[in-house]
Amino acid sequence: MTAIIKIKGPSIAGFEHVNRYWDRDRDIIAAKILPGEYYVTHDNEMITTVLGSCVAACIRDKELGIGGMNHFMLPVSNYESLKNSSESIVGIATRYGNYAMEHLINTILSNGGKRRNLEVKVFGGGKILPTLTDVGMKNIDFVLDYVEQEGLKLSSQDLGDVYPRKIIYFPQTGKVCMKKIKDLHNDTIAQRERKYFNSIKNVSVESEVELF
Repeated sequence: MTAIIKIKGPSIAGFEHVNRYWDRDRDIIAAKILPGEYYVTHDNEMITTVLGSCVAACIRDKELGIGGMNHFMLPVSNYESLKNSSESIVGIATRYGNYAMEHLINTILSNGGKRRNLEVKVFGGGKILPTLTDVGMKNIDFVLDYVEQEGLKLSSQDLGDVYPRKIIYFPQTGKVCMKKIKDLHNDTIAQRERKYFNSIKNVSVESEVELF
């Protein structure tokens, strides 16, 4: 008889919408995030996602073990430079990336984490949408610049190339398992990201959250 495992609610309020399930292979609760989502926990959980052109930042307080992951894409396909894009379009893209990073970091800090203890690992930015500008590289440029400008400690990265990546993150230990999906039998990931890209490319995201 198969045991029924009851999944309790998330350890931090506000993440009830995130898909959480019992991972039988690892005997642990897993949170699966999609483009535009993030998840933070102080429990012994794993967070997983699949990245194409998007980037995920895995961030934790290495002393307390509280941490999380986001999954984001800059919303503008022609985010080339100030020369080729209007300042307002560049501003929209920057605000969106800031929004994704600030909300993840501030949730960690507001639940006991300390900025000086933050450990950052970043992944993704593959060129899997050939019909678009290399949005993956724009995502990479943004996240690396953000980490540098904010004085955060980047301890690991795997960025670029042409392959999607499956990421599994364990915030309590900081361990990341990554698999490059080199044999893609269908274009599900590309279709999902194209749909997400089209839904956000003309949306200005204003963030009132200040990084502290």
